[in-house]
Amino acid sequence: MSVSVLNSFKTGLICFFILLLPSIQSCKVYSFTGASISPDIKTANVKFFTNISPLAPPTLTQTLTEALKDKLNSQTSLSLVRSGGDLTYEGQITNYVTNPIAIQGNEVAASNRLTLTVSIKFINAKDERQNFEKSFTRFADFPSSSSLTAVEPSLIDEIKQQLIQDIFNASIANW
Repeated sequence: MSVSVLNSFKTGLICFFILLLPSIQSCKVYSFTGASISPDIKTANVKFFTNISPLAPPTLTQTLTEALKDKLNSQTSLSLVRSGGDLTYEGQITNYVTNPIAIQGNEVAASNRLTLTVSIKFINAKDERQNFEKSFTRFADFPSSSSLTAVEPSLIDEIKQQLIQDIFNASIANW
């Protein structure tokens, strides 16, 4: 093949994808982030997460609420509204606990596990079949030689990202 024929083919292929991209995005049924959102859904409302777990840090409610808002902003074209959204998320921190794991022969834990559970009520005002109330649990392990206070911020960040992805997948990506 000559260079000019190859360049023409490449140019034609690029033009094809440039013309195809707006039609894929305009229907909003699928995006490259895995979100499948009906075209009639335009808004989302994330209510402030509440905390009923006595051991959870007080800032965790805001951390999770904002993380879910950020995920929706960055991965969808939905507009966030204060109330009355086409999609509504209500969250509650129901469990925040540290447990020893990997017990050694001398009955001392080699590792500890921080577990965080949130209960989510998801309401799709346009399609009630999509509604759910579900708990999501994630954990992160840390060495018993480290204090929870020293590793807690990084553990919370790790768990938060996993939980938000799980919530997103269950509500938007329909996994």
